[in-house]
Amino acid sequence: MRTVFVRENFVTDLTVSTNLNPNRMEKNLKSRVTINRLCYKGLDIFSKKGYYQTNLNDILTELKLSKGAFYHHFKSKEDFFIHIVQNLVVQKVYALLIEPLNTQENPLPIIWDSIEKALEPNKSNEMVYGFMLADFLTEFGKRNEEISRYLRDIVQMWEVNLVSLLKKGKTDGHIARHLDCEGVAAYIIASFLGVRTLMSDGNSRQSKYLYLQQLKHYFASLKPQPEFI
Repeated sequence: MRTVFVRENFVTDLTVSTNLNPNRMEKNLKSRVTINRLCYKGLDIFSKKGYYQTNLNDILTELKLSKGAFYHHFKSKEDFFIHIVQNLVVQKVYALLIEPLNTQENPLPIIWDSIEKALEPNKSNEMVYGFMLADFLTEFGKRNEEISRYLRDIVQMWEVNLVSLLKKGKTDGHIARHLDCEGVAAYIIASFLGVRTLMSDGNSRQSKYLYLQQLKHYFASLKPQPEFI
């Protein structure tokens, strides 16, 4: 499957060009593998300490790289983080929260199930869906508009797909026709990011359970209601 998410200066392409000679292709593949490995490690560093609490020496120590080797792949710490967004975050968020929306079925159980899986509170799952999107959206906020745009693009990608599926759900009779699909999508995303933030403070399983129970009630209210004469 080939997924391309494009913004100016922001292209994520999950395929490798085959219009290269074998030696060049092998070199490019090795470079991609190296960058991917460094990005996974970098993601772990940034998620533990935060972007602004992590300096270049921390990164070099954890990655076991010299400055020269680091700058061979990345222009700066910011460039390194943007590579993480492009190589991991887009792909992981897409796989867990967006790809499941490619369905012809009732959208509400599909959306609920994808959110439940994304909220599974264990260490391995942090790497499965990229990183703490809510944490980084908060951290960068007004401090770095360039990176904030990359992160908001991911949220927008999810929102566009949610709205599209919800509108189809209205057409197919799974969702009440009077509902504002843009508003519903905005609520789903805002509540998901909010509970992710709460879950980072401890008692994550309880927070997840209470949130999902309320979300289930909310989704029930979106269904067409019987008309009484």
